[in-house]
Amino acid sequence: MTAKQPDWEAIERSYRAGMLSVRAVAENNDVSEGAVRKRAKKEGWIRDLAEQVKTAAREKLVRSSVRTVGTQEKVRTDAEIVDEASDVAASIVLSHRTDLAQWRDIANKLCMALATIDVTADNAGDFARSLNAGVDAQLKVIKGERQAYNLDTETGDKTVSDLAALMDDLSKEA
Repeated sequence: MTAKQPDWEAIERSYRAGMLSVRAVAENNDVSEGAVRKRAKKEGWIRDLAEQVKTAAREKLVRSSVRTVGTQEKVRTDAEIVDEASDVAASIVLSHRTDLAQWRDIANKLCMALATIDVTADNAGDFARSLNAGVDAQLKVIKGERQAYNLDTETGDKTVSDLAALMDDLSKEA
């Protein structure tokens, strides 16, 4: 049996897109990390498309339409490499959004359960720990959603920090 030859064009596309580590590019293509680095150096590959991929992914997320790109036998252009890699990035972010919606539901259930508990001297410690866990879960969901929906800005981060401080203060009073 002959060993399958690596698809160096696909490896170059993944390498240049800059979305994966060199190790991940190698693992995804069943070659050694050293082989990828050696080929990249030999052929002068530059990991120069990461920003373009991120920008294209953001644009696709705004439109909420993820297109697929068919494979072509000819050498791909930078635009095609960016488009292909941004499809993958957009798919990942859309998956994160779905997962975050599930975590939001769980955090909301915890919030509703805590709202119905009468705090007594016997359960105050357990209640405080549960409240702290609930606040932590809610803040993580908020942060994750802000990232998944590209709402992270300096102002946005400050808002999350302010909310975290407020919720910490509230949990101390409980």
